[in-house]
Formats: sequence, structure tokens, C-alpha cells
Amino acid sequence: MKFVLLALAALAVLAVACGGDDEPAATETPPPDDIVTFSMQSNAFADGESIPERHTCDGDDLSPSLFWEEPPEGTEAFVLVMDDADVPAGVFTHWIYYDIPGTARSLPEAIEAEAEPSSGGAQGFNSFAAHIVGYGGPCPPAGQTHQYNFTLSALDQPLDLPPGASPQDVDLTGHVLGQATLSGTYGR
Repeated sequence: MKFVLLALAALAVLAVACGGDDEPAATETPPPDDIVTFSMQSNAFADGESIPERHTCDGDDLSPSLFWEEPPEGTEAFVLVMDDADVPAGVFTHWIYYDIPGTARSLPEAIEAEAEPSSGGAQGFNSFAAHIVGYGGPCPPAGQTHQYNFTLSALDQPLDLPPGASPQDVDLTGHVLGQATLSGTYGR
């Protein structure tokens, strides 16, 4: 009987851990075989290479320029998420930029840290303790190198969220037509 109670308790904990959060994180995406992939690049660094200091907390903390090829047909908006999956506590979101117009094919360097930037769309809060809106560059602990993923999702419709959304507010479920990813590293 004791074993059965322990097993039921373990199942209850597992069920809560796996499905208890009704709001998916911004970095959750459909399985890769359900979406079209397209490419994204930056003038600042090549895929898999080191992100220059000017785009980090040790430099000017400027968002890098990004540009991408033609997305899937029917793209009405884009969502850009930059995250660091190397943090021990899980994914750390550095940047959420959503409702980027579907006609866009690039983002300039140094997008202002405002909820409604001049380049269009809206930016949300990142995971930094100060809860700032917009880009927060790589800033790993001293002695560590982390990988940072810029994921651009092409959507069939804008999210129509108010400016300043949280990572949990950005739900892409059922709207992703395609995805482009650019990764860079930074160490301190």
C-alpha cells in the first residue's frame, strides 16, 4: 500500500511538472517537421560564431542587424525570440520582438529598447531581473561561454498582443508557418 501511495504521488508531481503551465514560453515551437525552414543571417557574426562584444552587456548592448530570405507563402507577421538555453534554471529570454510586419526582410542594428520601436511591431519584457523591454545582450557568468539562439518564426497572423508582453504571453501555437534560426556564442 505504501508503494502504491508513493507511485501515485510521483505521478501527480510528474503530471503537474509536465502539463501544469497553461501558458507556453515564447521559445516553444511546433516540431521541426511541421514547419518550413528558411535562413537568417547577421552582418555582426556568422552562424555558430562568437557574438561581438558591442552586442553584449560588456559592450554597448546593441541588438545586432538581422536579415532573412523569403519566408513561407502566407506569412503575415514575424516573432523574434533570442534565448540562452545554457542557464542551469532553464531558458533565459534575452529578447522578444513580435508582430514584425510580414513584409519585413531585415531588422537594423540597435533597435531602441521601447515597447513600440520605430521599426514596427512590439517588444516584450526579457528575463533580466530589471524586467526591461527589448534587447538584453549576452551576459553569461564569468568563466563561462553560452550559446544564444535567435529564432525568427513566420506566422499566419499577427499575435495582436499589447506592447510589453511577457515571454509567457507569446503563444505561437497553431500559427507558425516557418522558422529561421541563427546561433552565436559569447564567453566572459
